[in-house]
Amino acid sequence: MTDYVIVTGASKGLGLAICQQAAAQGYGIIALARSCSEQLSSLQQTYPERVHYYAADLADLNNLSVLCKTLIKQHGRPYALINNAAAGHDGVLATMPNSAIEHLMQLNIQAPILLSKYLVRSMMLNRKGRIINISSIIAKTGFNGLSVYAASKAALEGFTKSLAREVGKAGITVNCVAPGYMQTDMTSSLQGDKLDSIKRRSPLGQLATVNDAANMVIYLLSEQAGSITGATMTVDAGSTA
Repeated sequence: MTDYVIVTGASKGLGLAICQQAAAQGYGIIALARSCSEQLSSLQQTYPERVHYYAADLADLNNLSVLCKTLIKQHGRPYALINNAAAGHDGVLATMPNSAIEHLMQLNIQAPILLSKYLVRSMMLNRKGRIINISSIIAKTGFNGLSVYAASKAALEGFTKSLAREVGKAGITVNCVAPGYMQTDMTSSLQGDKLDSIKRRSPLGQLATVNDAANMVIYLLSEQAGSITGATMTVDAGSTA
């Protein structure tokens, strides 16, 4: 029987890279995103039996319980949940609208908590499972204009450690992957001098790619990572070294 992996924010960037690599490794994929991209649609055509897309706005917290019940009914108990979907509203706190703060916290921290709550029960019945939360090095380093984003990611890392303790005896691991700056839609404003200065900070003289971060996720899904839990794995080409 195929192990199913639920990936949020699956239509582009890191979420898409995770889906591509996990599908190639033989996992079944339940891809959640607000809309389906050309690349995700192409992945579905490559693996029609293995990759399934569901439209979902995860910031709509009231619908998450029904969504999880539907996924379990359609595909059985999932092996893993990868909480990747996130918003990164850029702006100084003093002028950020309250609605933007609320949306960011709903999507970046409340949705992962609720998805974990609704899905971990079926993992516990299986006596195995993986929850992987996508954090960011900004949770520890901070960054000008991203204070609320940093707060949400720091909260995700604290949640990860405590949940790992709650569900470990049921054979479930809970970890974070904290990428550095990667070239995605979320970092598209980082160009020119700003981008060069970030690259210079890396001992490798480059940015980590979405595939580098996805590789770490695939490792944490594997049996070889069975003794790793409550950890935050940094993938940033050494920029925080």
